[in-house]
Amino acid sequence: MTEFFLIRHAINEWVRTGKLAGWTPGVHLNAHGRQQAAALGERLAQASLAAIYSSPLERTMETAEAIAAHYPEVQVQTLDGVGEVRYGDWQGEKLSTLRREKLWQTVQFYPSRVQFPNGETIRQAQARAIDALENLVQRHPQQRVAIVSHSDMIKLVVAHYLGAHIDLFQRLDISPASLTIIQLGANRPYIR
Repeated sequence: MTEFFLIRHAINEWVRTGKLAGWTPGVHLNAHGRQQAAALGERLAQASLAAIYSSPLERTMETAEAIAAHYPEVQVQTLDGVGEVRYGDWQGEKLSTLRREKLWQTVQFYPSRVQFPNGETIRQAQARAIDALENLVQRHPQQRVAIVSHSDMIKLVVAHYLGAHIDLFQRLDISPASLTIIQLGANRPYIR
């Protein structure tokens, strides 16, 4: 059974101020986020991680590096499959502005119907993440692997392995620097 430690990146100014960062370059952890990441690294220091993967974005890489500081034999590897949802034209906008968009309600209640303007669909994002995890199961059988990603991506993964319809993924809450554990093996997935 492969055990995945799904970790949301620690906090940054975009989260704090309610902006949708998406794939915006240069979004780094703030001082509080660096403290969160360091504490998470301490918490996972004895977790016996065989590998550490991260979305290629700065905020996830910085969080992953704080964990890797306790694993000198493990290099952080980037994994595009767990990169943030491609929000297209919504990227960089304030959530308070986006809430006034007609598409907002659909995103919240029927995300399976959504294609972000000049971005991807929620289904495409979910498929990308699941494909990445299924490939890692083959690469890391019977190992514990950390994956640093983003709130929506982790929610999409959890919904998939719970067998929940994609329209229900917004009911999950994944906080900055949080840990969600998924065990994938021969029988069925377990989420802790």
